[in-house]
Amino acid sequence: MPSEVMSYNSANGHVVRFDGRAMLLHVPTTALFELDELGQTVIDAACSEPRIERDSLQQTAAARFAAADVAQFISRLQELGVLQVAGSEQAVNPRPAQVQDYPLSTLVLNVNTGCNLGCRYCYKEDLQTPARGERMDFAVASRSVELLLQQARDRDSINIVFFGGEPLTNMPLIRQVVDYAQERAAAVGKNVDFSLTTNATLLTPQLVAFFEAHRFGISISIDGPKVIHDRNRRTVGGKGTYEVVARKARMLLESYRARPVGARVTLTAGTTEVEEIHAHLRGELGFHEVGYAPVTSSANAAHALSVEDLEAVHAAFERLGEQYLRLAITGRNNGFSNMHQLMTDLHEGRRKTLPCGAGVGLLAVDHKGGLNLCHRFTGSELPVFGTVQEGIDSARLGEFLGRAADRSGTHCAFCRIRNLCAGGCYHESYARFGDPLHRTYHYCNLLRRWVDFGVRIYSGIMTHNPGFFRSHIETRRANA
Repeated sequence: MPSEVMSYNSANGHVVRFDGRAMLLHVPTTALFELDELGQTVIDAACSEPRIERDSLQQTAAARFAAADVAQFISRLQELGVLQVAGSEQAVNPRPAQVQDYPLSTLVLNVNTGCNLGCRYCYKEDLQTPARGERMDFAVASRSVELLLQQARDRDSINIVFFGGEPLTNMPLIRQVVDYAQERAAAVGKNVDFSLTTNATLLTPQLVAFFEAHRFGISISIDGPKVIHDRNRRTVGGKGTYEVVARKARMLLESYRARPVGARVTLTAGTTEVEEIHAHLRGELGFHEVGYAPVTSSANAAHALSVEDLEAVHAAFERLGEQYLRLAITGRNNGFSNMHQLMTDLHEGRRKTLPCGAGVGLLAVDHKGGLNLCHRFTGSELPVFGTVQEGIDSARLGEFLGRAADRSGTHCAFCRIRNLCAGGCYHESYARFGDPLHRTYHYCNLLRRWVDFGVRIYSGIMTHNPGFFRSHIETRRANA
């Protein structure tokens, strides 16, 4: 009687090979397993043809390994869904969850559409000059706090993020919100955390003292040394802003002790000098972490990275990732935020149903009180999902998130990084395709290569200094 006919399910198991090692990424759980010679032999044989009899698979490996060990490994692969009986229907993706509850932890308050800079690549559709900026008032802001407290009733902490435009152009409101939110959060037994992203041009010692007193998380938008930064980050009148931004950043970094300060870099057409940027921002200015946002949202925009640019950026990311590994082995962190996030995802076994927390854990409030998916959508033509005055439009938001979680009929359904990517950024898709639910296929291959590279870096750290994750990731998450 012929034995079962087996097939390898590449949608559930992906092997990453490097330096004579082989790691099996179990896609459904994001778990990593190192394969010994037996494991590699069995998987290589299973992948060598679309269908293979179980007896043949066992015999191939039994010539070198104990038959009982081979049989046990094959059974384990079946349990993981990596090997399956040919023709059997094994669901790769669970049925999309219907989101009916919105346990918000974070609201982003767009406190002013006005900004004192005129950055060439700015995506904000409601951006205005400072004089024409539309400021959020306290009535909208206080209602935002109340909505957040209501939706976060089962959480111990809430987060309020101040955004713009340039949020420091509406400091009176920020001060009001801080006082109000702290009082209201204390009344219901919750902690409240504040953060903001700023271009730093309006920072003063007095503001730094205020942020220190309230333990603000601060991120500064800066694109690198002067010649790179001033390409795009200019005043409304067209003058470069590096000198003032660097001076204000140094002032902040020299005195701020409440929380680590990060830098956010936007990579645009022709800007691929990642290592030079990192050496300046991390090594010379002293930012704790530096995160990079490659612009890929519009194929036609003059500032979008070309295919060649993206390849150059990816190569630079890998070189910076190699440095991350070398330092991690010695117990140090080079502050490469993109790699640190990937290490966190792999270490925690991240399994994402949705690309991010937008719409579930986070919403953004525009100056009128409209509830947007995230800060990138304020001022866009995408309809809002309710208001802070009337509450969340649960039916519409639930329908949107249900569609976002449904991978059927998409390449994501069988992609090996589907639980780490989950379809990509809504706003990237909206800007490029006019549809926030369109999958970001234009950089799928790069993301898959990035995850494969990350598996190698993660495995190297686990082999040589596993304590790095306890010191630099688990501690960081606990204190976030």
